[in-house]
Amino acid sequence: MPSAESTQASAHEPDPVLPTREDEVARSGSELIGGPLGRRALLGTSWWTPVRVVALVAIGMFALGLIQKAPCYNGAWFYGASSQYTKACYSDIPHLYQGRGFAEGLVPYFDKLSGDMPYLEYPVLTGVFMEVAAWLTPGSGSIQDQEQWYWMVNAGMLMVCAAVIAVSVTRTHARRPWDGLLLALAPAFALTATINWDLLAVALTAAAMLMWSRGRSLAFGVLLGLATAAKLYPVFLLWPLFLLCWRSGRWREFGRGLGGAVVSWLVVNLPVMLFAWDGWVQFYRFSHDRGVDFGSFWLIMAQNSTDPLTTDTVNNLATALVLLCGVGIAVLTMTAPRRPRFAQLAFLIVAAFILTNKVYSPQYVLWLVPLAVLARPKWRDFLVWQACEVLYYLGIWMYLAYTTSGEAHKGLPQEGYHWAIAVHLLGTLYLCVVVVRDILMPERDPVRRSGDDDPSGGELDGAEDVFVLGAAARARRGHVPNLDGPHVEWGSRGTASPADGP
Repeated sequence: MPSAESTQASAHEPDPVLPTREDEVARSGSELIGGPLGRRALLGTSWWTPVRVVALVAIGMFALGLIQKAPCYNGAWFYGASSQYTKACYSDIPHLYQGRGFAEGLVPYFDKLSGDMPYLEYPVLTGVFMEVAAWLTPGSGSIQDQEQWYWMVNAGMLMVCAAVIAVSVTRTHARRPWDGLLLALAPAFALTATINWDLLAVALTAAAMLMWSRGRSLAFGVLLGLATAAKLYPVFLLWPLFLLCWRSGRWREFGRGLGGAVVSWLVVNLPVMLFAWDGWVQFYRFSHDRGVDFGSFWLIMAQNSTDPLTTDTVNNLATALVLLCGVGIAVLTMTAPRRPRFAQLAFLIVAAFILTNKVYSPQYVLWLVPLAVLARPKWRDFLVWQACEVLYYLGIWMYLAYTTSGEAHKGLPQEGYHWAIAVHLLGTLYLCVVVVRDILMPERDPVRRSGDDDPSGGELDGAEDVFVLGAAARARRGHVPNLDGPHVEWGSRGTASPADGP
């Protein structure tokens, strides 16, 4: 297998963590490429550095995802109401080329559309991304040819985003570069990458977290503001970061990050807000007015009720639930025996938003994959969660095939789709529970077991606490009780035994 230790740039740098020595699943899987690295391996001499390997694997998996869409590209997007669902290769991209006025050269947010959607219902930076792809799409040939080209152009641009995500995640935890393979090989990542334009926001968020891990708080803020200008969910990362900076007293770093985020978001949004308000507000209006939709537990409740809740009621309840989760994360942050890692809390807050939201489109899994890799880099748990997401991916398309195939009823009936939603919810909850357990029992956290404190935390890495509550007050000197495993020193960069617990 490639030399994992080629990340060692110099003798004074700490040794990288090898998953084949710490993770039983990784160790077993490595048999496909020659087995775990031996003691006599020649280190630091290969061109195949972890970053390059992970990036190439991610691009390869992305290409397999494109091949999986081939049945739709060759006709299912254009012929037959349900064939794009039975073949599980649906994508919004070709349909919105004409449906949102790009085929006619309309300017997003400024030119009004015909039909039920008066303006483009995406945040501004995503709209810019879509418009750039439209400029690069040949305007000759049939509308089908143009839509095929539009999807291919977007796929090429999204592939760049996928590579940025892979590199950013791999480099965020400097001693754990091979954790990036979790992302690169994630099946749900490859299957959903070209359904919509979410990878743009995911790439900007991953790059922002890399900047924060390097102590560049202003660059983090700028990138996070841009990510929020492409999709709403990245703004939620500011809440756990606020809590962690509160606990550690790092207010200057948080202020610079927050300031950078606000300024960059305004730079993107303010021109459209000033000159095309109706177009700019369409995303927020659509998000508010949209009824209960696919993938949420709200849909299960609505379809099993004779008097379903109104959209306003669901909006209020969903908001209350995510706020309650935010309060829970605050309590967890301030009372944990050791300060939680930034990636752990980032995963939890985004997962809380996904679990409580009134809609879960299958590509939303892309939001969580990089955060999950950084929060819980354990192959077993990651693959359990991915299996649940793949089952949901198949379930939603089979359900749509059932509802669009008329009397033929090809696909999955409503009751079966409810089970698919439950699998998705339980898989995400499972990963959340494991992450919370790692926070409450830091000696079971794979990252801290290897001797790190918070490698994605930047200035928070190894910082002393200045404000703690409850149990955390007993761990201010950087030690935790030996609850159920080996004692791990704060940032000791020790080495855990592969035989230790999960």
